[in-house]
Amino acid sequence: MNRLKKGIKPFIFIVFIFLIFIIGYRNLEYNWQWYRVKPYLFFFENGEFTRGLLLDGLLITLKISFFGLIFSFIIGFLSAFARLSSSPVLKSLSWLYVETIRNTPLLIQIFLMYFVISPVFNISAFLSAVIALSLFEGAYSSEIIRSGIVNIPKGQYEAAQSIGLSIPATYIRVIIPQMLRQTLPMLAGQSVSLIKDSALVSTISIYDLTMQGQRIVSQTFLSFEIWFTVALCYLVVTASLSFIIRQFENKLKFINQ
Repeated sequence: MNRLKKGIKPFIFIVFIFLIFIIGYRNLEYNWQWYRVKPYLFFFENGEFTRGLLLDGLLITLKISFFGLIFSFIIGFLSAFARLSSSPVLKSLSWLYVETIRNTPLLIQIFLMYFVISPVFNISAFLSAVIALSLFEGAYSSEIIRSGIVNIPKGQYEAAQSIGLSIPATYIRVIIPQMLRQTLPMLAGQSVSLIKDSALVSTISIYDLTMQGQRIVSQTFLSFEIWFTVALCYLVVTASLSFIIRQFENKLKFINQ
């Protein structure tokens, strides 16, 4: 009975929001032209499927997000282990990195990477965006991973050492799997944030999904239609990622039962 009540409340909330949206949609004095949106997603030319500007932008967003996710987790793990190491230098450097990144806006970091650092090392705008996003999200991932490792009982370390596992093997086979079970929901949320934060790379002339949306709106004045479509694209991507991570989380729970 309690589960049923818990399931009904979110459903009522969703229905309520949907009704508000429908009422606002009908009462808004705006000439909706949804039929003009499709060519910006895809069209068929001489019988061949051709991507529109929005799909081109979505692919750029997916590429930036994909590399950003990989490098942010690598940076997060390295930074977390540096904070947990016995080296004062590594601890200080990791602490400085995390605190600096977490306490400054991502937009400024993107500008700093693109306008200050990239000209010195001849880094492209795409790579600048990936590095800035990776460093930013890696700082948050670092704290999530570190807190997950710290919360592992010391008895797990002692048990692993008692059966002859080396320190690297202890972390790979015992500590990290348990840490992932605890922190996976938070890491999933951070991954979703990275995809949404990637919209800021449009400020450095990368024609991602957001930039393409701005470009189309400036040409067609289809403000609501285009931005709703852009929002839907982000929703599909983030919801799909959340679903995949949730399935992986369930698989981890099943394996450890």
